[in-house]
Amino acid sequence: MSRVAIVSDTHIPSRASRVPDWIVDEIERADHTIHAGDFDSRRAYDRIADLAGGELTAVRGNTDPATLPVPTTATVELGGVTFVVTHGTGSSAGWHQRIVATVREAAEPDADPVAVAGHTHEVVETTVDGVCVLNPGSATAASPADRETMLVATVDGGSLEVDQRTT
Repeated sequence: MSRVAIVSDTHIPSRASRVPDWIVDEIERADHTIHAGDFDSRRAYDRIADLAGGELTAVRGNTDPATLPVPTTATVELGGVTFVVTHGTGSSAGWHQRIVATVREAAEPDADPVAVAGHTHEVVETTVDGVCVLNPGSATAASPADRETMLVATVDGGSLEVDQRTT
């Protein structure tokens, strides 16, 4: 069984000064961390990577420096569950369909992947065209979010359980 901390849209330093303590605790307790982009700086990326202890899957968001050492889409298998991570950059109109299209393009043809994306700062846990779509919101309550949020997933033998965490 693996515990996965799922965060996004930290926006440090443009909209927040640091990762909230309770998010730090959740990341440190996790076996793996997924960050769906918009760290906003190399400093924020390094902080999350350090907290994750090398067990980090991350992607670049639209506010991240081009030099950030992460791809725009990443795939990781944890506990028998395949996660495809992307930021979801673009208009909020069509966001769900854009995420599902990205996941289908990145995943193996016979895979049943879980999509993880950010960008909207809204928590999402839904199924779109047969694809589980997760968005942890903003870990630092970056506008337009009104509270700090993240997701914690438990994966085991191909099963997935997701819990929303917030302040």
